[in-house]
Amino acid sequence: MIIYPAIDLKDGACVRLLRGEMSQATVFNTDPAEQARLFQGQGFEWLHLVDLNGAFEGKPVNGEAVEGILGAVDIPVQLGGGIRDLKTIAMWLEKGISRVILGTVALREPELVKEACREFPGKVAVGIDAREGFVAVAGWAETSTIRALDLALKFEDSGVAAIIYTDINRDGAMGGVNVEATSDLAFHLTTPVIASGGVSSIDDLVALKREEHTGIQGVICGRALYDGRIVPKEALELLSSSPVSGDAD
Repeated sequence: MIIYPAIDLKDGACVRLLRGEMSQATVFNTDPAEQARLFQGQGFEWLHLVDLNGAFEGKPVNGEAVEGILGAVDIPVQLGGGIRDLKTIAMWLEKGISRVILGTVALREPELVKEACREFPGKVAVGIDAREGFVAVAGWAETSTIRALDLALKFEDSGVAAIIYTDINRDGAMGGVNVEATSDLAFHLTTPVIASGGVSSIDDLVALKREEHTGIQGVICGRALYDGRIVPKEALELLSSSPVSGDAD
């Protein structure tokens, strides 16, 4: 299982939000490239970036910060936020992003996602952010009437590299990851699932590791890494180990 340290970009800085509220932002580093180098130095093999301003505005906003990160590290980087057309996808892939994450457009234009998967095989993930089980879009400002599983099922056999599932009510709140909802989603899909939102301790990683057999391929971790609740070395050793006892229960 892969652990993805999160770098959320707002106004050029590395921040964490509380439940997706832009007004509830804590700045952890004003130099995102430095933060990226730190994560690589700690042994992480991927980075997860989100252009928060871009998610609200529907177009890339923190491009300079993203390019600074790409120039600072040589591990693969996935990016979401404000990516809503094929031109923007191509632009980021050409700049060195390894995988783009499509969220809002996945709900509004699912055919565009399928086209992107055909044009850029293995380079497209779908971000499904749910509030009380229903998909939220546009930087979580709007909640739809579509359930997370129903949206995810639209992309089965489309070539989506992963479904990144976030429980918005858990995100940044340090209340624990929603293991049950994440494993249930993964169980119903053939597409790998990456868990996100609420990871607060090594116990959350243990719980997710136990459900690896359902199809959970990775986990995104933000605030708990920044404030030291999760020790990188311990987390990396746990998630790269053999399946946790009890997986077959």
